[in-house]
Amino acid sequence: MFESLSNRLNDTFDRLRRRGTLSEDDVGAAMREIRIALLEADVALPVVRDFVSGVRAEAVGQQVVRSVTPGQMVVKIVHDHLVSVLAGETDGMRGGPEPVGGLDLNAPAPVAVMLVGLQGSGKTTTAAKIALRLKTRDRKKVLMASLDVQRPAAQEQLAQLGRQTGVDTLPIIKDQRPVEIARRALQTGRTEGYDVVMLDTAGRLHVDEELMIEVAAVRDATTPHQTLLVADSMTGQDAVNVAKSFTDRVGVTGIVLTRTDGDARGGAALSMRHVTGKPIVFIGTGEKIDAIEPFHPGRVAGRILGMGDVVSLVEKAAETADQDEAERLAKKFEQGQFDLDDLAGQLRQLRRMGGMSSMLGMLPGIGKIKKQIDAANIDEKLLVRQEAIISSMTARERKNPNLLNGSRRRRIAAGAGVGVPEVNRLMKQYTDMAGMMKKMKKLGQKGLMRHGMQALMPGGFRH
Repeated sequence: MFESLSNRLNDTFDRLRRRGTLSEDDVGAAMREIRIALLEADVALPVVRDFVSGVRAEAVGQQVVRSVTPGQMVVKIVHDHLVSVLAGETDGMRGGPEPVGGLDLNAPAPVAVMLVGLQGSGKTTTAAKIALRLKTRDRKKVLMASLDVQRPAAQEQLAQLGRQTGVDTLPIIKDQRPVEIARRALQTGRTEGYDVVMLDTAGRLHVDEELMIEVAAVRDATTPHQTLLVADSMTGQDAVNVAKSFTDRVGVTGIVLTRTDGDARGGAALSMRHVTGKPIVFIGTGEKIDAIEPFHPGRVAGRILGMGDVVSLVEKAAETADQDEAERLAKKFEQGQFDLDDLAGQLRQLRRMGGMSSMLGMLPGIGKIKKQIDAANIDEKLLVRQEAIISSMTARERKNPNLLNGSRRRRIAAGAGVGVPEVNRLMKQYTDMAGMMKKMKKLGQKGLMRHGMQALMPGGFRH
């Protein structure tokens, strides 16, 4: 998400940073570049106009002229304005704290959360994603209910997602209308002690009067604490127009943007807050059932400007890490031990975190080497293939890799559906890591402090 915008903005800022001082003409040229970049990212024209005029007013001020690093000062001004656009001034923007990402459930239980949106925007999957997140992270008892009596098998789809995630779903009663289902869901929530009841409403291929009347009737019958609009970010300005319609007619409290992993422009996200006045609460980051994350304006602005998002990276690592496994591995590292079962565990952890591309996107400064990374053509399926190679080994081979002679490697390659060179590459990777573990044991803590991390590097990496 925001890939094209990020590339254009960072090219502009690189030119500014190379200048010792900035004239008004320099700032004017940069503002034109920023304006074009925002328009190409499909950001709504009124948003572009307000953004550029706000940045220009500050960028030509005395604060930038007197700054030791005027280029960096302009970047900071753009960053602050990006946060302002993504979050809104009322959420404590420039000079104030960033709003906490996630869902406000500060209401008596069961808290009703209604999802609305067009057909195909990902409402039902999003309901399951949020429910799973509430169950696992927030320890909430959640009930999901499908009110979609229009689309064939829509209610069964939510029931299947409930079984997949372990989240309860309201039993299906044939021929009930949406308002009846919603009332039954809330009653079940009260009598069976649920914390949250999620109401997945029907959609249409486009906004129409019948849809709005139906959603408004459910709203009036249930008075939900949160009404979340689920919108497909890849539809760009169409998503913004849909958001405005639902906000005006139904009263949306927050927005969930789906398919952001396939949206290189990001115009919908940058326009939503400004046009609707409603916050983006979550963004869907992939097809997996746990691929959803809270929307943090400051962090997203940092990603756009190549500053990275280390906080989210650390949070993702903490969420996906197995504490017992980490402690067991730490003890083995201290003893200089590392086998192929340990390597398989590290590969699984990396895959749970979203793979290499997801991690790299959160690292500061990665935008500067983005072209080199793209040229390297990182294959995300490599992790899966490497796990398959290790799985094709016997338990004895994984514990004692020295057993892997040529015939065993051919057998393993055939079992994993790969070539022998891929098995050899994996073994080279393992050998390097095992060697590093032995060096850690040999050096000890004092040795590491004296020689530094360079002492652990393979010979080819040391100068």
